[in-house]
Amino acid sequence: MEKKIIELDQGWSEMKIGVSKLIRILEGKPEPSFESEQYMNLYTTIYNMCTQKPPFDYSEQLYERYRGVYEDYNKKTVLPCLRGKHDEYMLRELSQRWGINKVLVRWLSRFFFYLNRYFISRRSLVPLTDVGLISFRDLVYQKVQCKAREAVIALINKEREGGQIDRAQLKNVLDIYVESGMGTMDKYEEDFEKFLLQDTTSYYSRKSARWIDEDSCPEYMIKCEECLKKEKERVSHYLHSSTEPKLVKIVQDELLVVVAKRLLEKENSGCSALLRDDRMEDLSRMYRLYNAIPNGLEPVAEAFKRHVTLEGNALIKQAEDAAATGGNGGGGGLQEQVLVRRIIELHDKSMLYVFECFQNHTLFHKALKEAFEIFCNKRVATSSSAELLATFCDNLFKKGGIDKLSDEAIENTLDNVVKLLSYISDKDLFAEFYRKKLARRLLFDRSSNDEHEKSLLTKLKQQLGGQFTSKMEGMVTDMTLAKEQQQKFEDYISSDSMVNLGMDFTVTVLTTGFWPSYKTSDLNLPSEMVKCIEVFKEYYGTKTNHRRLLWIYSLGTCQVLGRFDQKPIDLIVSTYQAAVLLLFSDADTKRLKYKDILEQLNLSHEDLTRLLHSLSCAKYKILKKEPASRNISQSDEFDFNPKFTDKMRRIKVPLPPIDERKKIVEDVDKDRRFAIDAALVRIMKSRKVLPHQQLVSECVELLSKMFKPDIKMIKKRIEYLITRDYLARDTENPNTFKYVA
Repeated sequence: MEKKIIELDQGWSEMKIGVSKLIRILEGKPEPSFESEQYMNLYTTIYNMCTQKPPFDYSEQLYERYRGVYEDYNKKTVLPCLRGKHDEYMLRELSQRWGINKVLVRWLSRFFFYLNRYFISRRSLVPLTDVGLISFRDLVYQKVQCKAREAVIALINKEREGGQIDRAQLKNVLDIYVESGMGTMDKYEEDFEKFLLQDTTSYYSRKSARWIDEDSCPEYMIKCEECLKKEKERVSHYLHSSTEPKLVKIVQDELLVVVAKRLLEKENSGCSALLRDDRMEDLSRMYRLYNAIPNGLEPVAEAFKRHVTLEGNALIKQAEDAAATGGNGGGGGLQEQVLVRRIIELHDKSMLYVFECFQNHTLFHKALKEAFEIFCNKRVATSSSAELLATFCDNLFKKGGIDKLSDEAIENTLDNVVKLLSYISDKDLFAEFYRKKLARRLLFDRSSNDEHEKSLLTKLKQQLGGQFTSKMEGMVTDMTLAKEQQQKFEDYISSDSMVNLGMDFTVTVLTTGFWPSYKTSDLNLPSEMVKCIEVFKEYYGTKTNHRRLLWIYSLGTCQVLGRFDQKPIDLIVSTYQAAVLLLFSDADTKRLKYKDILEQLNLSHEDLTRLLHSLSCAKYKILKKEPASRNISQSDEFDFNPKFTDKMRRIKVPLPPIDERKKIVEDVDKDRRFAIDAALVRIMKSRKVLPHQQLVSECVELLSKMFKPDIKMIKKRIEYLITRDYLARDTENPNTFKYVA
């Protein structure tokens, strides 16, 4: 039995009844719900009309009439409802109509579902669900989107000012912009987002202009942080997620980037003031805000560097002023010691900011390093920073220097010394000053703790390499071996009954290559001392034949008993001073002329003048000088002063200090010339041919770990190596060098 043919008008009249019923239900009018039988009848009607044989297959006509349902509804119902409404009321109506449209699409596409299965797919037509969305977009959205956008932005600004709005409604309205793009974000971005971002820029530009004038830096940053938080909340509640990075960038640019300089340099509340007042929380907030901005931390790091530099320069200025007024400009004064301690305190404080506030960021480590390199390489009075740090270490390690400090505090101080040294350009100069002072501590038993000495050497070795500390470590080892040697010498003396020195005699045997160079002289020693030396030579000859002893009398000390009229006094003097005093030990010796003393001791005029000054013109006048005066002349005569006395039973008679700074600097300059020569040869040996500029730059880079080489000096050493036939100029290009050795 053949199916009854359903004519187009007949079938559509049945569908219209169902469509009208559906629209009345969605409009909220009194209408009973669809029963399952009604739903199936509508679906079956469409199915039958689409499966009839031509010319009764009405698929195409039904597709067009399906589209017409939306067009008719949007034109006759939706648009009239929207025309008379504005602002929030219009948005509410638009949101409601959009919701009805989505439900209408869902139901109607089910009624006409059979079209989707065959007809639409074969013809590559727009799917049923998209037909409804496109109709709403073209007939409703295009006409109201401008007004809707203005209303939405107005509500967003109302919320920014603290007002309450219906976020869910805004979410529904903005979904229209998103879904009108039919799978793309074009409509949302072009019709809404672009205008929102423009308005946001203007909004925060106005806020920034007012806040930067009214608020302190911390208050301003709190507002910035709150604004960023609120904008992110807006995205999570009703804006599309793709808007967040764009919105955040605008807020950052307008509130932080544009005013960065003014904000960070605000008087009494900017970055420098926050650092000065230990405002850790505010500094952490500053870091968080600017860290989220590409290259945003650079101005903060620059402000941090500027603050640390100013603080350091102020410490240098204080030390210079104190040295000028107090006269402590010799590198060992109290003010210089205070300076190093204050610089260490500044470093500790600055590092705390780097770790706690700036999250250990490399940019702030770099800023800190550059700041300290600026003021740590400045001179204080006549002293270089390298000398000051070496003197600080010397005072630290001397007996009494660190006795009251805990082991932890000592280790922390030593770590800080190494850190400060890393900022100093002239590390080789520090090494030479430190070695000189270490030698005196070791030789004269002035070091408070050998373990702390070794600890610093270990830290320096880790930081600067074994070559930097090799000589110093050799000195420490020498002292240990020297003590063992002395014990063996004493055993040797006690085992030989024929040997009687007549005095206590201690010899410290050292390795020449490790220790600083010291002045030697052919001093005519008293016979008592000569006897001791000969005995030791005899002993040492039994131990080794490979080492030659060179006696450094300038480092020796003696304890001489002075028999004065009131009481005997033990005099702690140098070997040279002892040699002078023993000239007056003979009862027949009454008075000696300067010339006689000079000839008997075989000393230079400079050395003898210092010795006689210390014994006759300084604090302890053990010798009488004729004529009496504060200066030594070659016509003076000297005599033992039996009336000398002192409240102490034992006194140390010091020699006038010698400023060794000049010699140390000269020695370092000499070593630098050799270092530059070696570096140039090493570079050219590996490269064979190099242009002048590249050779100089590579030489500077190679040597900068120990000192900052002078460019003029490098050029001189290049010329020197050319004369020595290590290098040669290229015949065609004089600015290019070849390795020829």
